[in-house]
Amino acid sequence: MRAPGFWQQRNPGLPARLAMALLAPVAAIYGGVTARRMARPGGHAGIPVICVGNFVAGGAGKTPTALSIAAHLARRGLRPAFVSRGYGGALSGHNSVTRIDPAVHDARLAGDEPLLLAASAATFVARDRLAGALAAAQAGADVIILDDGLQNPALHKDLVLAVVDGAVGVGNGRVVPAGPLRAPLPAQWPSVHAVVVIGPGEAGEALARGAQARGKPVLRAALRPDADVAAHLAGRRVLALAGIGRPEKFVATLREVGAEVVDLAAFGDHHPYSVADLAPLAARAAREGLALVTTAKDGARMAGDLGLAPMLTQMTVLPVTLAFADDAALDALLAGVLGG
Repeated sequence: MRAPGFWQQRNPGLPARLAMALLAPVAAIYGGVTARRMARPGGHAGIPVICVGNFVAGGAGKTPTALSIAAHLARRGLRPAFVSRGYGGALSGHNSVTRIDPAVHDARLAGDEPLLLAASAATFVARDRLAGALAAAQAGADVIILDDGLQNPALHKDLVLAVVDGAVGVGNGRVVPAGPLRAPLPAQWPSVHAVVVIGPGEAGEALARGAQARGKPVLRAALRPDADVAAHLAGRRVLALAGIGRPEKFVATLREVGAEVVDLAAFGDHHPYSVADLAPLAARAAREGLALVTTAKDGARMAGDLGLAPMLTQMTVLPVTLAFADDAALDALLAGVLGG
């Protein structure tokens, strides 16, 4: 499902304003319920918990941020583990805790994000985040990275990082379904210890100023495409395929590496691809001499599907990693919860 266009419109037209006015009562109820949930105390896992969340529904760069922090911790001799709800996978509805094995679980079971996380560190999918964290600790983790979960009260969080897409910030500043916020921003700030702004943009700078006014550190970061794949795509005509929160960000990345983006096939975040979705795109790419390029997250959803895996071999997957501008600032935050 794609987010409504007016979610990102700061100065919407009359039809969008009418839609937001009609949705305002529902948004007030949704935001109030979420704000009350966020105020509840969570259970303790016995080891530090670092939450990588965001203020809004949809993608902001949480998974690359979580992976970057895990690599940062591992380089310092720690054993991080991820805990995720596994959105988009069948396991997300189960009450049990599952340790993800990419050789056994596909995206239909685990969700796409846990598969990406599991390639880096032990990953547990759990509807009950506290149960997932306890399982990770029992398995030998000495620090938990909670992928999403800022608004979930089940687990006590020692450090909460709110990830912000610099280009869009919090969109129109309204609560779901009138806008992208999961709860009113004033209700979310008390739960956040620091903000990670990914990429440039005035919307992200506005959030950064809000964080600094509240005495909360701001970390700057940028997404870096894989250098070898980027070199392969430079100068090529590309058909982009993306089922992520903001497909336009993927197009911008492709243009940054020098690709000529002829068209974008955009699907909703976590879209469950079918042969009917992909076959026409593969045929068009072959017919017009285009490189069919997709994201690592989309590739993870296709890889475990016997019907889609052959099509994936005809595509180029462009992975990205997150680089922090100031590792020392990140170290200072982590030291505060890890004891030095």
